[in-house]
Amino acid sequence: MKGMGMMPARSRKPMSEINVVPYIDVMLVLLIIFMVTAPMLTQGVKVDLPETTSQPIQSDKNVESIVVSVDSNGAYFMDIGDESSDPMSLADIRDRIAKILSQRTDREVLVRGDEHVEYGTVVRLMAQLQAAGASNVGLITEAPSIDE
Repeated sequence: MKGMGMMPARSRKPMSEINVVPYIDVMLVLLIIFMVTAPMLTQGVKVDLPETTSQPIQSDKNVESIVVSVDSNGAYFMDIGDESSDPMSLADIRDRIAKILSQRTDREVLVRGDEHVEYGTVVRLMAQLQAAGASNVGLITEAPSIDE
């Protein structure tokens, strides 16, 4: 008998399917990690923004915005990208904005004013921003909550 001890070789077809279950598991773990860490990344000054309905500002995503905040005590803070500042005087903010805008005039300047701060405090800030060369100043608000 020929080839008694040898079994005929079975040709196996290569498996053409990709097992995606491990990839889904990894993606779910990453999603959970980002959901847990995202609230911790938020920095800045505690400001209760006034609520109003408005259209969102169209902005260039390649240019970092300069956000000047006014808290409920009337203290001024400046955020550029992820960098946040300590309380600053109006003169310091004007000087720093002027330096930044002299290098890049396409930066947008946004104001976050607490709803409990006096109107004059925000107006003085906007006047200093205009004196520093900011031609367009946007105001940041929150959409009204639905339960009202």
